[in-house]
Amino acid sequence: MTWPPLREELRGVEPYGAPQLDVPVQLNVNENPYPPSARCVADIATAVAEAASTLNRYPDREFTELREGLAAYLSTDGGRGITPEQVWAANGSNEVMLQLLQAFGGPGRTAVSFAPTYSMYPEYARDAMTGWVAGRRHEDFSFDLDHAKALIAEHRPSVVLLPSPNNPTGTALPHEVIGAVCELAAEHDGLLVIDEAYAEFRREGTPSALELLPRMRNLVVTRTMSKAFALAGARLGYLAAAPEICDALRVVRLPYHLSAVTQATAVAALRHAPELLGNVDTLRAERDRTVAWLRERGHRVADSDANFVLFGLFEDRHAVWQGLLDRGVLIRETGPDGWLRVSIGTAEEMTAFKDALGEVVG
Repeated sequence: MTWPPLREELRGVEPYGAPQLDVPVQLNVNENPYPPSARCVADIATAVAEAASTLNRYPDREFTELREGLAAYLSTDGGRGITPEQVWAANGSNEVMLQLLQAFGGPGRTAVSFAPTYSMYPEYARDAMTGWVAGRRHEDFSFDLDHAKALIAEHRPSVVLLPSPNNPTGTALPHEVIGAVCELAAEHDGLLVIDEAYAEFRREGTPSALELLPRMRNLVVTRTMSKAFALAGARLGYLAAAPEICDALRVVRLPYHLSAVTQATAVAALRHAPELLGNVDTLRAERDRTVAWLRERGHRVADSDANFVLFGLFEDRHAVWQGLLDRGVLIRETGPDGWLRVSIGTAEEMTAFKDALGEVVG
């Protein structure tokens, strides 16, 4: 027997992760470049210190105060009347997604998405022993509803995963698409999960899928505090859905899965939501300037409602990526062949990116 006795489908698989390199300009993992303010940091520190005095006890298993805070926030950002019973949270939206597939996927069941899509989805499915099927989008990355209808009818998925804005393209889904896919999934007792990790960065007039929750019981909308809230290091993801869906996740969650420190950090950060989200408009504006700049120079650019931009096309995208890295700028080599993705940083970081790209490709 080959040692260690790993599951056969995991042999030779490389672990997920973007390159972690020490370079001056890091624009490869869609982080918020603006850290929490000193006032917010002080509030978090106080909250964590208070939590530390009770670390001999297990945390609130139902994270009641946090769910109340998240429900209140979502009700101001696309949702309407969302209650704590409709909210679930875990250690990053990654864990939220894994729990969803553990609860609603599994052997003999299938999860579906439409490429290009988030590269972790098939790994969640694999880890939850769920079948995986990837359909396709149109060439401009818009959603092909006719193709989706045929694929869902063929595979009868228990879970459909759709990021909106999409990662890696930044493309948002219109309500009519979300509603139609939700109905298609419901015909086979499936869930539709709309991954809104980047929702706060959506352009003016782009609605959130949260608006559809009251009339679609099989809809799940996931969010994260990693991006707009500038809390990537805190690892807090969450969802809004029917209370029955949240109740089902209790079955698969590990005991006391959210530490007292994590809960205290997130609750404190929510008290500073307007301040933390204050940089979102700045990043939106920088994104739109970057899109315009790239198009002016002849690059193809996907429309983006996120805090990143997918651009191309390059015969040898790795050579372009390496050329930028050699100049101290790290971006992401991801998505379809020929495309690259750049996170939106500060104005100074984006100037460094533009200067470096100009040197590499002219």
